[in-house]
Amino acid sequence: MSEVRIAAESRTEFGKGASRRARRAGRVPAVLYGHGTDPRHITIDNHALMLALKTPNVLLRVDGLKGVDNLCLPKAVQRDPIKGFLEHVDLLVVKKGEKVTVEIPVTLTGEIAAGGVLNQELTQVEVEAEATHIPEGVELDVEGLEVGTQISAADLRMPAGTTLASDPETLVLTISAERTEEEVEAEIAEPGEGAAVPAAEEAGGAAESSE
Repeated sequence: MSEVRIAAESRTEFGKGASRRARRAGRVPAVLYGHGTDPRHITIDNHALMLALKTPNVLLRVDGLKGVDNLCLPKAVQRDPIKGFLEHVDLLVVKKGEKVTVEIPVTLTGEIAAGGVLNQELTQVEVEAEATHIPEGVELDVEGLEVGTQISAADLRMPAGTTLASDPETLVLTISAERTEEEVEAEIAEPGEGAAVPAAEEAGGAAESSE
């Protein structure tokens, strides 16, 4: 797992107004914490951070803070819900050899058997790995899997040096049978629960009750 060096500057102003000014200047407010040290409030170049965050669980080497480098992992990334720009980032300080818990993507390869429909229930799985050797993801081969197959987190083959942290019984995927045209048409034809009674039937019922 490669490191990305990124320069930071200490923050001297705080509050919403200060954060807006930092973002207008092309900086992202961030906090650096972990290993029993006091949180350090910093800003990072927006463009450099955006590029770095394209790599899942990227390992950042933050420098420029009075000669002290810090290896860290992005733990919480806040973005504007409409425009998508970075608003704030929490960075967890880590050490080489230290184990951390992170989420990595579950990637499927291969084709299931004919007549089945693949339903992926879990796209990210929580694992424990060394901070400097976090895998990019875990692959699951679905080649030839047949209808009725269920795969849980415990069935995933973890990359070397990585252990599963998610509940092992968590469902990853299922293979269900394709629905036939007859089944689809029958469902469309069936009246929904609580469907309105046709007006003609209502009128007939009213006439009978009045006799």
